[in-house]
Amino acid sequence: MTATTSPDTTTDARRADRRPPALGGFSAGVLAIEIRRVLRNRRTLMFILVMPAVFFLLFGLPSRGDKLDNGLPVTGWIMISLAVYAAMVATTSAGAAVATERALGWSRQLRLTPLRPAAYVATKVVTAMVLGLLGVLVEFAVGAASGVRLPAHVWLESGLTAWIGSLVFAAFGLFVGYLAPAENVMQFMGPALAILAMLGGLFVPLDLLPDVMRQIARFTPVYGVGQLARAPLTGTGVDWAAVANVAAWTAFFGLGAARLFRRDTTRV
Repeated sequence: MTATTSPDTTTDARRADRRPPALGGFSAGVLAIEIRRVLRNRRTLMFILVMPAVFFLLFGLPSRGDKLDNGLPVTGWIMISLAVYAAMVATTSAGAAVATERALGWSRQLRLTPLRPAAYVATKVVTAMVLGLLGVLVEFAVGAASGVRLPAHVWLESGLTAWIGSLVFAAFGLFVGYLAPAENVMQFMGPALAILAMLGGLFVPLDLLPDVMRQIARFTPVYGVGQLARAPLTGTGVDWAAVANVAAWTAFFGLGAARLFRRDTTRV
């Protein structure tokens, strides 16, 4: 007797094969590959890990001995600000890497796969956040090795805030990566991040800037993260205007990146 397969069984099997993958295609394997890929980029790692640490050694160490109003060291303020900057550069760079993939036509090829736009963006965001965490940890390690001494809760709360708050810059990197040509994105991002860091009060305390600059700073993407990350050190408490700043910019860049991705992948 020869076993026969009914047409209905064959059709059901084919439909099962065409079912979309779980989580829209997001997987630990793809994420691991993506993280390894960005960690192999030595130029990116230099700007993420080396430059913020060098900035701390140049500008933080001369302030040893200076104290804030609450008696904690000024070097702690500088270290936390530069940790925010390190996370900002890391997450933005990882997100903006999609510009290269667009230039190679990779984003269009994704339209032919079951990978959903949300899963693709989520993979990029998680990768960016891993790099951001690495930037914060290296900056804190350099600060601790250089003699920064802070209460345990300040290390923990400021570090987590600097890292989680960098989500806004991961979204920013994706937004710019889909908006700018690949050959120009990194040349644009470097100066833009430095200007944003300065306007947002990471390099210079806002109290030292003119009133007009202080008002402008409140509307920059950097302001909210910086204020919240330094709050455990300064003891100022949660600034809800800063929370609103972070939430608004994250939503703006995130929704913008998703829309640009859909527009990009429809051109097949």
